[in-house]
Amino acid sequence: MNAVIVGVMLMLILTLCRINVIVAMTVSAIVAGLTAGLGLSQTVNAFNDGLSGGAEIALSYAMLGAFAVAISKSGLTRILASKLLKQVNDNSHKGETTLSYFILSIILLCAISSQNLIPVHIAFIPILIPPLLVVFNKLRLDRRAIACILTFGLATSYMVLPYGFGGIYLYSILHKNLTENGLEIVNTQVPMAMIIPALGMVFGLLVAVFISYRKRRCYEPHSLTEQQKDVVIEQPKKVLAVGITAVLCSLVAQNISGSMILGGLVGVAIFTLFGVVKLEQNGDVFSKGIAMMAMIGFIMISAQGFASVMKATGDVASLVSSAAGLIEGNKPLAAALILLVGLLITMGIGSSFSTVPIIATLFVPLCMELNFSVMATAALVGTAGALGDAGSPASDSTLGPTSGLNADGQHDHIWDSVVPTFIHFNIPLLIAGWIAAMVL
Repeated sequence: MNAVIVGVMLMLILTLCRINVIVAMTVSAIVAGLTAGLGLSQTVNAFNDGLSGGAEIALSYAMLGAFAVAISKSGLTRILASKLLKQVNDNSHKGETTLSYFILSIILLCAISSQNLIPVHIAFIPILIPPLLVVFNKLRLDRRAIACILTFGLATSYMVLPYGFGGIYLYSILHKNLTENGLEIVNTQVPMAMIIPALGMVFGLLVAVFISYRKRRCYEPHSLTEQQKDVVIEQPKKVLAVGITAVLCSLVAQNISGSMILGGLVGVAIFTLFGVVKLEQNGDVFSKGIAMMAMIGFIMISAQGFASVMKATGDVASLVSSAAGLIEGNKPLAAALILLVGLLITMGIGSSFSTVPIIATLFVPLCMELNFSVMATAALVGTAGALGDAGSPASDSTLGPTSGLNADGQHDHIWDSVVPTFIHFNIPLLIAGWIAAMVL
């Protein structure tokens, strides 16, 4: 048995059985290592070596959590939620459906902008979403639909829009690996090749919002704003001005430095500097921020360890080679196997950006040998890399939405984020990617 298949499938089965994601990844990594013949000691060493790669990500999450708590302590979230609730109440005559779709549209635009226009990735989620939970509850929105919207914005944007993170994925990673493996393609052709796969994601989003999760869903009435009843907002105009300044400065700092850690730190510092968050509250801000984001941070660290074991087994390349050996000139089968291998690898590693260099080495020459067109090859490799990003328990495209939607403890990472996004995005993306390979 291929160790990568064993590891990924075991991880998915354990997480679906509600085993903690960190435990599932650790157990699956050990089983995969033993399956590959590494031995327990070598497997554990490979796992430990990979953990350091997730430290920066985990600290970034913790700092963003501290920033979100600082915003909450300032009372800014209470002001925002109160304003939105007033709008909902004042416009109740327009109907819950109209108001719901208006709010969902705003969230979608924010998610898309976070990848391309203002490339802050998931940093906006723990800041924007928690104060809106009371509004979601009022409108009885199904948070699984919101998770799908957030994941769509995070994933589809970099697949097809060549700006921000999209520029990195389409040009710096996908185009670079295509050309390095012998494919002659102009970089501007790559986004065009990804249009059909992106339409598959659009289809999945429409199904999620208008069919699967269109019904109202009730949640417990307690929320972040109700937990803040002891917060006294003495100068709401000052709080609002400082809050906007902190958010803008945080975004600027992150864009200039490329570090979410510095962005979060700048935001907390501005709240403290202007006295909105008292100096003696700083310790509480950081401890609560770490507590809020600890689980996600440790999942990201564990994911790096899991990915390190997968690479140490050597079975990633073996999986790609085995798939190539089964094809025997059959183009439809080749397209399907390439996409399925990409799905398996990305589900395990949790990063589409890391999957493309792995699969491009063998699959680009294979596509050229089978006479796939240049555009079809780009679509196949690009889609195979993106598959699994939505729906992986270890992907920030699912962890990010969970970090905001579970702020009041009523949104399960696996069953409310991972499973809905897997069903609504990976399945349509598989089909659309295969169609793109056949028609381009």
